[in-house]
Amino acid sequence: MASGTGDLCLVNGQPVGQIPVGDRGLAYGDGLFETIRVSQGQLTLADYHFARLARDTARLRIAVDVACLTAEASELASQLGEGVIKLIITRGAGERGYAPTNGPATRIMLSSPLPPYPAERQEQGVVLYPCTTRLALQPALAGMKHLNRLEQVLARAEWQAPFGEGLVCDMLGTPVECTMSNLFVRSKGVWVTPEMDQCGVRGVMRDYLVAALAGQGEPVKQRPVELPELLDSEELFCCNSVFGVWPVAGFMDRTWIPGSFTRQAQALARRVLM
Repeated sequence: MASGTGDLCLVNGQPVGQIPVGDRGLAYGDGLFETIRVSQGQLTLADYHFARLARDTARLRIAVDVACLTAEASELASQLGEGVIKLIITRGAGERGYAPTNGPATRIMLSSPLPPYPAERQEQGVVLYPCTTRLALQPALAGMKHLNRLEQVLARAEWQAPFGEGLVCDMLGTPVECTMSNLFVRSKGVWVTPEMDQCGVRGVMRDYLVAALAGQGEPVKQRPVELPELLDSEELFCCNSVFGVWPVAGFMDRTWIPGSFTRQAQALARRVLM
């Protein structure tokens, strides 16, 4: 396939494979996925993506060969050149009913071009929409990027342009994340990012920035962030492993100017995505 062109789908390593109608990913959302940016034919943040996949397939008791997945994804990345690979792992086909099966997992890889996000989001930032959809509290699934993303679908349906992202809270009204990204808050001179122990997705860009900022003398606290603290913050940004870091320029009646600490985080993100 020519570099950076077209879409490609692999199922269990074969182009345009077939997925059984009894696959548990289709029937129950019984599986996980990773969205990996490809730059210059290489998987970005690969160690973080595959570490999360290994951790969370173990939590769900889905047996996968992470080394095999890494090799397949790397080969696809070399063909793609620039773009995005979506890696989906399901528990595989099973009998009718909720009882988990012990058969082989299904692995699906989809490639696509990079999303055409407006360039001004990097420089000027985005305005967040206050989503009314709430995240259910479920510690057994907290942090996972599992296949059931209906909460995010409902939250994303709430807003359109000129908003660039939507802020999502838990059932208690505590800010957790955005619809497709994690949140960092500069509060009293320190970075804080919401914990992912009750709900939400523990993003790989989030984990990378926690480590990278600490390495530059800016440790990040992981704890709950209440709405008044967010509104009183000095700087605010959202991040994911595809677009990197977007400064937050506004939320409700509050506005921010992208500051030097957010620019530092952007530079760290560009270091691994470009």
